[in-house]
Amino acid sequence: MSAPSDPPRARGPSPHSRTGRDLRASDAERAEVADRLSKHYADGRLDEAEFNERVDRAMNAKTQSDFIGLFADLPGIDMSEPPARRGRRYRRMLFLVLVILVAMFVVQELVRSFVPWLLIGLLGFMWLHHRAWNHRRL
Repeated sequence: MSAPSDPPRARGPSPHSRTGRDLRASDAERAEVADRLSKHYADGRLDEAEFNERVDRAMNAKTQSDFIGLFADLPGIDMSEPPARRGRRYRRMLFLVLVILVAMFVVQELVRSFVPWLLIGLLGFMWLHHRAWNHRRL
């Protein structure tokens, strides 16, 4: 009598032996690739037809290997911070420097022009008050 045989095992590579190219692509990875392609399109490196073709390939990618070749003829770009934010940060810093310079100028002008008039007004008030006090004493 022979022992019942084990059910047949699925043949193929084990999950531990798979390379990164064989892994399934996620929606987030597809969106990231499309964003990078959009940046190249906005910079004028891709025309509309080529951009549409590459984005279609990226959005229909099933595995990581489907992304191969999408950026082969394009330079690498820094996607750590969107360009709009970099520009906004620069404009905010420039605006802050401008506000500080204007504030310093205004304070300097106020001190230069307002303080003497304040002193003259204070002396005039004291002189008039002193005169009125002297008239009451007599």
